[in-house]
Amino acid sequence: MEEAPLHDRELPILLGRPFMATAKTIIDVQNGLLTMTVLGETVQFKVFESLSHPSSSIDCCSIDVLDSLVFSKFLLTQSNDPLQYVLSQSQNDFDEEVLMEMVAALDALKQYPSTFSRLIEPLEPSATHLIPSIVKPPKLDLKPLPSHLKYAYLAEFETLPVIIASDLTPLEEDKLIRVLKEFKSAIGWSIADIKGVSPTMCMHRILLEEGAKPTREPQRRFNPHMKEVVRAEVLKLLDVGIIYPISDSKWASAVHVVPKRIGITVVKNEHKELVQTRPAASWRVCTDYRKLNSDTRKDYFPMPFIDQMLERLAGHSYYCFLDGYSGYNQIVIAPEDQEKITFTCPFGTFAYRRMPFGLCNAPATFQRCMLAIFSDMIERFIEVFMDDFSVFGSSFDNCLNHLSLVLQRCQETNLILNWEKCQFMVKQGVVLGHVISNKGIEVDKAKIDIISNMAAPASVKGVRSFLGHAGFYRRFIKDFSKITHPLCNLLAKDVVFHFDKDCMNAFNTLKRELTSAPIIMAPDWSLPFELMCDASDYAIGAVLGQRVNKLPYVIYYASRTLNDAQLNYSTTEKELLAVVFALEKFRSYLVGSKVIVYSDHAALRFLLTKKDAKPRLIRWILLLQEFDLEI
Repeated sequence: MEEAPLHDRELPILLGRPFMATAKTIIDVQNGLLTMTVLGETVQFKVFESLSHPSSSIDCCSIDVLDSLVFSKFLLTQSNDPLQYVLSQSQNDFDEEVLMEMVAALDALKQYPSTFSRLIEPLEPSATHLIPSIVKPPKLDLKPLPSHLKYAYLAEFETLPVIIASDLTPLEEDKLIRVLKEFKSAIGWSIADIKGVSPTMCMHRILLEEGAKPTREPQRRFNPHMKEVVRAEVLKLLDVGIIYPISDSKWASAVHVVPKRIGITVVKNEHKELVQTRPAASWRVCTDYRKLNSDTRKDYFPMPFIDQMLERLAGHSYYCFLDGYSGYNQIVIAPEDQEKITFTCPFGTFAYRRMPFGLCNAPATFQRCMLAIFSDMIERFIEVFMDDFSVFGSSFDNCLNHLSLVLQRCQETNLILNWEKCQFMVKQGVVLGHVISNKGIEVDKAKIDIISNMAAPASVKGVRSFLGHAGFYRRFIKDFSKITHPLCNLLAKDVVFHFDKDCMNAFNTLKRELTSAPIIMAPDWSLPFELMCDASDYAIGAVLGQRVNKLPYVIYYASRTLNDAQLNYSTTEKELLAVVFALEKFRSYLVGSKVIVYSDHAALRFLLTKKDAKPRLIRWILLLQEFDLEI
């Protein structure tokens, strides 16, 4: 028995489509016949006889309707000047009343915004424009200062303030004010004072990795308060020309708002002492350039070593601590790279002409620019770390002369300093979290107060945060690794968190050591160095120091814990390991200088002359040969 066909040839297929409501359509798939009946009229279309391309050129027909339509409408053949005829004819086609009625009808139509277009809020221009401070001094809110600082003014009616030392004599203050007035164009009191460093000196470029593609981020939502912050920032940057509107950029990054620390505020700590701090007093509008940064070729320009820079600063009589005014915004962006840093916000899309915050290579570019500007002054009488400049001198006149040279260079290169963050002719100040003075290097009380007020950690994350804060000042704490050993054990993998008595003792001891941290002295390269090394069951430590007038001074504390293999070393091996660790840690200080090593293990003195020692000890002894040692 033959199988029945899948479908009967005589049964047409009816497709249920919306147009079937007004038309009857029958599609015969096997015969290629489409029959449509509309209002009693039937139309048939033979699919197999119709091709998408004709079988030969003879079957092609040319219908030129356009030319005949143009000739019949505009009668171009009757005029010698077709353009003149069209212009005159177009003026006569419609009278003015008809045109006005059409315009009015179009204006009356209700506008429906596209669901695909994002809402762009109107950005009304600011009623006031920023003017350079020298032309029109701004009204500033002067904050209270500690007793060793005071305000001075560079213009009449107590305008254009600066911060100077309060213990200067009238003659010294007069000399300082005359220098500051001479170079007051290098100081900024508002963002309108920023001119931008010359592109011939420095320009930021964004070089992309191979295969990088543009990305466009959607804008972020803001509450009304944050939206006003963004609006004010956009208007301010537009007014001074740092940004400009852009509509055809292939790149777009979103903005967000974060707290900003400005100026110096004096507060009392728990001991009723006045300390300087910079609280979060306003908001900063930043751009999220994470996707752009991931596609950017990194610039690995070296940064100065903080400890070496602090040591060069310490021990001088007078200082001038300077700070760039919105330092990044003073560096020009290469024109071909400006569209890459486009940002989107509720008020549109804008691109930067100057370098914004958030770019991965911005620190390297800024440090390179500062080195180019002050290359002949660095390490002689100025230290530069990003936008923090520290000028120093052995006397008032010496420091004032150095300040004049620095301000003159800033004026020549259009580098503007922030009046609120500059301190002139002071005897101590905070540099990178450390207090620098003629006495040496000290911990910053404002940061120590934060650590001392911390509660006992309740999680591994809390322990790691506390050790991170305290570790910033580990060079001031003797046996840091030994003290923190119980806390470090809590960070080990697969260890149950249990903050026991030993951990609490270590926590309190570390806070007590920080609050009583000694003053670290800068090294005197004409004197020999002294190393005091010691080893315990689970840690080794060392102290680098010198003797001045037969009095010992500390330069650096260092320590570390022993690993599992080193825990099994003998006492002699641990003591020698402590010496090797100290020499490697302080190698930059000790190479080429006389070194005296102090140890409570007398066997080390004879170990250096022993010929038949363990291979490990012999290897360490050979490492000591490059130093001029005396144990």
